[in-house]
Amino acid sequence: MKWLMTKWLILTISIMVASYLIDGIQVSGFFSAFFAAAILGILNIFFKPILLLLTLPVNILTLGLFTFVINAMLLMMVSGVIKGFVVSGFWSAVFGSIVISIISWILNEIVFNRIEINYIHKDDYIDLEKKDNNTWGI
Repeated sequence: MKWLMTKWLILTISIMVASYLIDGIQVSGFFSAFFAAAILGILNIFFKPILLLLTLPVNILTLGLFTFVINAMLLMMVSGVIKGFVVSGFWSAVFGSIVISIISWILNEIVFNRIEINYIHKDDYIDLEKKDNNTWGI
């Protein structure tokens, strides 16, 4: 349950960032984005695989770029259901879906994979020496 709520909040934040960055997307408040994230998550679970399967030839021809059109359509569908969430046009939906995908991916990587930066210290590796037969060894 904690995992689901975290994913839901990440998608909510992504929608709010998209509304801030793209003029054609408007969110009236946090709860509108919260419910829009819920509906978008449900659509992504149930309808997106079916749409991807139905549009597979077009998706293959466009090297996967048609997926952005599918995401835009789902975003516009959410806009029709939630009152405080408005997507004003197709290109706003396309760019919004790209922004939402990128922000969600970054936040999911930070929260769930706990990105770490490791530094190599000089004592952490072994010096190799060149041997007579032009090979390297310890």
